[in-house]
Amino acid sequence: MNGQISPGPENSKLARLFRSPTVRALLSLLVVVLLGLVFNAEGAFFKWGTHRDMLRQVSVFGILACGMTLVIITSGIDLSVGSVLGLTAVLFSLFSIHLGWWPWLTVVACFAAGAACGAASGALIARFNIQPFIATLAMMVFARGLAKFVSGGQKISTAVMQPDGTYQYVEVPRIFDLLNARILGENLTVVTLIMLVCVAGCYLVLAKLRWGRYFYAVGGNEEAARLSGVPVAAVKVLAYGLSGFFCALAGICQAAQELQGDPEAGMAYELTAIAIVVIGGTSLRGGRGTIWLTLLGTMTIGYLEKILSINAVGEASRLMLTGMIIIVAVLFQKRES
Repeated sequence: MNGQISPGPENSKLARLFRSPTVRALLSLLVVVLLGLVFNAEGAFFKWGTHRDMLRQVSVFGILACGMTLVIITSGIDLSVGSVLGLTAVLFSLFSIHLGWWPWLTVVACFAAGAACGAASGALIARFNIQPFIATLAMMVFARGLAKFVSGGQKISTAVMQPDGTYQYVEVPRIFDLLNARILGENLTVVTLIMLVCVAGCYLVLAKLRWGRYFYAVGGNEEAARLSGVPVAAVKVLAYGLSGFFCALAGICQAAQELQGDPEAGMAYELTAIAIVVIGGTSLRGGRGTIWLTLLGTMTIGYLEKILSINAVGEASRLMLTGMIIIVAVLFQKRES
C-alpha cells in the first residue's frame, strides 16, 4: 500500500465526470451566472432587457466562434477573423449606403470577399505548408490594410461626400433596419437568431455530413487521414473558407448594429472568439469538440462581459480577465490529455 489510499469508485466516477468537456462548460456558465446573481448591479441582472442585450452583443462573437470552431477542430487557428470582419463591414456599408447596390447583391459580394480571404489562408497552409499562425497573421494584417485602403481610413456612414467636397446625409438602407430589428415581441434580436442559425448549420456540417468527419480526422491525425484517402488540402481550404464566410456574416451584422462600416472594427475579436471555443471544450490540439459546447462558451463570455459592464468594470480589466480565462481553460485541457 506504501501509505497511499487508492481512490474509491465514487472518486473515480467524479473525476471522470469533471473530465467531461460538457460538464466543464456547463459549470463555467453556472459559475458566471451565479456571479451575476451576487453582483447584480442593484437588480439590473434580473431584468430581461439585460439578458436580451447580452445576447445581442455577444451574437457577433458567437458567429465568429462558429467558424473558429471548424478551424480549431482541424488543428488550426485563425487570427484574421477580426480583420476580415472589419473589411466586410466596410464593404457592406460602402456597397449598400454609398453605391446603392441591391441588398442581395451586397450580401453575396461580402460573403464572397470573406470566403476568399479565408480560402486564401487555407490554401497557403495546405499548399505551401505555412503554419496556420503565420498564414492567418499575414491575412490579419492584409485584410486590415485593405479595409483602410477601401475606406480611405474613414468610417463609411450615411454621410456621403459629394463632388464639391460637401457631405450629404442619406437614409439608412432597409437591410440595416432589418438586421437590427427585434422580433417575438421585441424579446429577441435578428442578429441573435442569425447566430443560432449559424450554430445549427455548423452542427449539420460536423455531425451529419462527410466533410464534418473529415474535419475531425484531419485534426486528430493528419497523416492517418491522408493515408485513409481524406482530401486533406481541400478540407483545410474548406474549413478556413467557412471561417471567412462566418467573418463576413459577422461583419454585416456589426455594420448593421453600428449603422456604419468602421475599418477599425473587429480589433482583438479573435481573442474573444478563441476564448469562446476553448471554454466550450474544443481541443486546441484538434480532432475534438462540438458546436453546442461553443454555444455554451458564447453564453459564458457573453454573461461575463455583461456582468462586468453593468458593474462598471473597465475594458482593460475585461481584456486581462479574458486572457486569464484562456490560460486556465488550456491548462485544464493539458491536464486532461
